[in-house]
Amino acid sequence: MVDGPIISARDVDFFYGSFQALKGISLDMRAKEVTALIGPSGCGKSTFLKLLNRMNDFVPGARLSGEIQVSGRSIYGPDSDPVSIRRLVGMVFQRPNPFPKSIYDNICYGPRLIGARKKADLDIVVEKALRAAALWDDVKDKLGKSALELSGGQQQRVCIARALALGPEILLMDEPTSALDPIATAKVEEWIKGADLSIVIVTHNMQQAARVSDHTAFFYMGSLVEYGPTMEIFTRPREERTENYITGRFG
Repeated sequence: MVDGPIISARDVDFFYGSFQALKGISLDMRAKEVTALIGPSGCGKSTFLKLLNRMNDFVPGARLSGEIQVSGRSIYGPDSDPVSIRRLVGMVFQRPNPFPKSIYDNICYGPRLIGARKKADLDIVVEKALRAAALWDDVKDKLGKSALELSGGQQQRVCIARALALGPEILLMDEPTSALDPIATAKVEEWIKGADLSIVIVTHNMQQAARVSDHTAFFYMGSLVEYGPTMEIFTRPREERTENYITGRFG
């Protein structure tokens, strides 16, 4: 861990071909805090999220200017290794996507890819990751069963545990509760609030951002409109942003 922000973006422009999706984004995110990215559909928040572990590298015609640092390292520099970045910065997607494998093998998947082989070591990783995702007590007696047999909320926590098994410093979450029922959503939110790592979450739900995040970044049409402590933003919002949400323009 380095002193200063764990994530720092400076003058980030991002293009899909000729379309500019992000315009001059600059912000710093603190370690061991939850940062929410909010705004209307198509405003650039998910695009920005995916830049933080180079997921957009796979998009043909995508290009970036500016700089993004994670833990003091420029992640788009010439010596940057995308694989090591994705170990440092894990990701959980919108819909639960466990592999069609056992719960145990889901959690072991990443560690095995990087060379872990001893069952005793893997057992420790699995228990630690499932405990961290608040799922151990639910599944400890059925680790050999398919993860696809679990409820939607449990599947999403398996995906969280799978990401945590590699020991990331940062976890990115792209609308992680949008496909879940209210009870499962509450459990995931409870986990987010208690997690001992840096989290960046994209959400359309302003109430969710208010419940789980320490800082909030508001995106609109590819620009960063406002960024600051969540309670400050939600207690003293800009009039035009509030009106747009109330009228439903931002969905």
